Amino acid sequence: MKFSYFPGCTLKNKAKDLDFYARRSAELLGAELEEIENWQCCGGVFTTSRDEVATKLSSVRALKDTQAKGQALVSVCSACHNVIKQTNHAMQTDKAFADKVNRYMAEESDYNGETEVLHYLEMLRDKVGFDTLKEKVVNPLKGKKIGAYYGCLLLRPNTVMGMDDPENPTIMEDLIKALGATPVVYANRNECCGGYIAVESPELAKKRSNAVVENAKAQGAEMIITACPLCKYNLIKNGADIPVVYFTELLAEALGIKEDANE
Repeated sequence: MKFSYFPGCTLKNKAKDLDFYARRSAELLGAELEEIENWQCCGGVFTTSRDEVATKLSSVRALKDTQAKGQALVSVCSACHNVIKQTNHAMQTDKAFADKVNRYMAEESDYNGETEVLHYLEMLRDKVGFDTLKEKVVNPLKGKKIGAYYGCLLLRPNTVMGMDDPENPTIMEDLIKALGATPVVYANRNECCGGYIAVESPELAKKRSNAVVENAKAQGAEMIITACPLCKYNLIKNGADIPVVYFTELLAEALGIKEDANE
């Protein structure tokens, strides 16, 4: 299986573990991630203004590059995935927006949202298969009680993202089970950590982050996993007293390759 891969800016600096373990784990699972050439920042946030196209052009170029290769596009960062998926949906459903983008790009062929966009978790579930993943586990994480933290970007808006039930998701819990650990379900797992208001209102961001961690701990979680670099930073910065790690780190540990990170 070969996929186009959009790593995103943060995975090239502050979130290298998220990227490194994603690549190594995919390789072991028979999924080749082919990094898109000359990709640029996704824009960080999907702006809903219909007449604003500049921040979406890098996502469209990545999507069009992927279309030309006949592949699906995989991303790992929650923010990148949200922006790319929403941009692709806009190109599919908003003719005026798509026409404006295509005129601006002025290329030989238009792009109208043909590329399949997958989060890495969806690749594991829908392309590799959690049953196959379970067979590859050499270091089952028995005894570990892990809370999955989705945050707000993986699941919403649900009509566009379509990854899972936004109110009662299971994809990360199913991953945790496949790795041999015990998932801890808690109410705040799909609530915002406050990352986007951290500069404007650090106290409110801290309150929201603490609510996530305390709720997870109250239900028995000994660790939290996430796909979002901003969520991880915010939870740790605001005093999380249990480990907060990327889900790809946990995946690599179960597959027996985590020690390769520093080679």
